[in-house]
Amino acid sequence: MLKIAIAGTGWFAEKHASLLAAREDAQVVAFLGSSLPKAEKMAQKFAGAQAFDEIEQMLDTVKPDAVYISVPPMAHGSIEDAIVQRSIPFLIEKPIGLDMDTVNRIQDQVSSRNIITSVGYHIRYTDTVQKAKELLETRKVGMAVGSWLGDMPGVHWWRKQNGSGGQFVEQTTHIVDLVRYLVGEVEEVYAVYAQQHIHTKHDGVEVADVGAVTLKLAGGAIASITNTCMLPFGHRSGLELFTDKGVLEIQQNRYLKNHESTQTTEYKNLLNPYAIETDAFLHAIKTGDRSRILTDYADAAVTLRITLAALESSVSGLPIKLR
Repeated sequence: MLKIAIAGTGWFAEKHASLLAAREDAQVVAFLGSSLPKAEKMAQKFAGAQAFDEIEQMLDTVKPDAVYISVPPMAHGSIEDAIVQRSIPFLIEKPIGLDMDTVNRIQDQVSSRNIITSVGYHIRYTDTVQKAKELLETRKVGMAVGSWLGDMPGVHWWRKQNGSGGQFVEQTTHIVDLVRYLVGEVEEVYAVYAQQHIHTKHDGVEVADVGAVTLKLAGGAIASITNTCMLPFGHRSGLELFTDKGVLEIQQNRYLKNHESTQTTEYKNLLNPYAIETDAFLHAIKTGDRSRILTDYADAAVTLRITLAALESSVSGLPIKLR
């Protein structure tokens, strides 16, 4: 029985905890909250779970086999430092931070200690994305067009630039990750952001509510990604891949459509990608086999660098070349 501690008390932390509680090989033993009452409220939902408001105390008291990290972007850093100092495997939600210095420091420790890690880019684990990857083995992608279009999350930290990093860093990172996973690595980034509406509706809004980003990929393909959080409702998010044999249309967590010259074939998501993600992570801890983990900390750091480069470009007005 693997003992799992969870850093975070929000909706995603509870989602992960519920998946773990349903398993026979894992037990949720602790929650870390930004305050003890928050941790206690969450711990009460899971039999035997303890509550803490200090990461070192939690780790040293319950001695977990792994930690799930589900905290706001600005809260990353000290939590990971405490975990890697004890060489504990961890699964962390995206984005993994807001600055590359912190992320690179943590990655150096992860690498030197050979710690098992997984990052919550769950869309990779959907059966439709896996089908798209299979189809792309015999196709050449010329262009990718992606989007994340919807409303603004209601939590206060999301409105702050140093809280969420903005929509492209906090949400649209999923689409950037899919471009990398399905098409290839990014060499250059150019972005234009603007504030059009949200800052007039809510006080203290610092993040842009519309944006357009162009990516130049290794191998010559290009990608265009747009996002907005100014809508009064959630609209859609996904990625279209334009290839020599037609168009692959991915709507996240919903379906894949394979548009060819004479027909369109639709594939629906049938499996729970979060469950597959957790299964791959726990399998790695038990066996040492990391092959089923589709995104680790080092890989997610590459995606973060791209999304931060887009923010940098939106400020400077210049394209950013990535090494």
